[in-house]
Amino acid sequence: MSESIRDRLSDVRREFHRYPEPAWCEFHTTHRLVEELREIGVDELAVGTEAYDSDDRMAVPEDDEIEQWYERALERGADPDLLDTMAGGNTGVVAALDKGSGPTVGLRVDIDALFIEESTADDHAPAAEGFRSEGDGTMHACGHDTHMTWGLAVLEAIEESDFEGELVVFFQPAEEVSGGGHPMAESRFADDLDYLFAVHVGLDHPTGKVVAGIERPLAMCHVDVTFEGTSAHAGKAPEEGDNAMQALGTAIQNAYAIPRHSEGMTRVNLGRAEAGTASNVIAERAHVAAEARGETTELKEYMKSRLTRTLESAAEMHGCDVDIDVVSESPRADSDAELAEIVADAAHDTHGVNSVVPAADFGASEDATFLMERVQEGGGLATYLIVGTDHPTSHHTPTFDVDERSLGIGVEVLRKSILAVAADDP
Repeated sequence: MSESIRDRLSDVRREFHRYPEPAWCEFHTTHRLVEELREIGVDELAVGTEAYDSDDRMAVPEDDEIEQWYERALERGADPDLLDTMAGGNTGVVAALDKGSGPTVGLRVDIDALFIEESTADDHAPAAEGFRSEGDGTMHACGHDTHMTWGLAVLEAIEESDFEGELVVFFQPAEEVSGGGHPMAESRFADDLDYLFAVHVGLDHPTGKVVAGIERPLAMCHVDVTFEGTSAHAGKAPEEGDNAMQALGTAIQNAYAIPRHSEGMTRVNLGRAEAGTASNVIAERAHVAAEARGETTELKEYMKSRLTRTLESAAEMHGCDVDIDVVSESPRADSDAELAEIVADAAHDTHGVNSVVPAADFGASEDATFLMERVQEGGGLATYLIVGTDHPTSHHTPTFDVDERSLGIGVEVLRKSILAVAADDP
């Protein structure tokens, strides 16, 4: 048997960091996870469509992008037979340990990276110490390399423990685009979960601090919008055109004028736009990537409907057609206080933890809420905990990094929490 994962946490995390892959393209990542899981010796290993229904995926990229990452994984030495099971971007893996009668406990960790070019600065540890991203334009800038390491190490620790029950670990693709939580939640592996732990590193909480359960994550939706107009010569016959760029501009201006709601926080943003071909051509096409969020799922639906109406009105005003595609979305789900209390007790008993917060507002969005909601609707308990880390700059920046002291802390908090729910389960 190879060296224990818990004895090489830093090495495992750094390897994942070197080879980041974006949503639904995590081919090499899944390959390495499977290699480690086979070494641990789990009782069930489900990859891609063995783990979920492909039709339940959201925010799936174009085939040519998926193929590029597939070929890159092949070049890096990924198992061709295993890659075949992930064809079409069906990445990710679910691993299960069956250790007798007892509760079924789930742990969800995410595996995808971001389209960010990692810093080459001398004071950026991954660059200075030789584990900077080797995927041009992609980076583990949100700590998912740490999350995967935790998932593997916790599985190993529980396999070697006296835990009684079943542990299911979801190595979920496509969190950054809110595309992978839904298929995991709809899968057979989520059918009978009594408890679910989801976890994140950092989020502006320092090393040694643990938040036992988040509250008020924002429900959200990502929307891709295309305006179709009519091109014309901008000097000779502008009246013959229907200007998609004008429709886009009207939509941007009016989206930010959508009334906020008295029942809670609401958000809207149009974050990326492009239109037109030349200065003397009336733009016949424009595209914008937008999002809407709400403090509750209902408030998200309010913002989504108002945003849709705004986009349609802008298109009509300028004689254009508009295609609105909700590419992904996620609900709100709060942590259960009862399960968060178990996490807090485990954290208090973990070396390196010096501050434990029972609950904290999240303020952002997460598609782990699909799994949380599924478990809670079935009568189970769920919590989303945060293991703090000192990170020199914010998440989603080129110089993001983690304090590797947090690796061992996260493993122990999760291990002790899982053992505690099994011991307390009637």
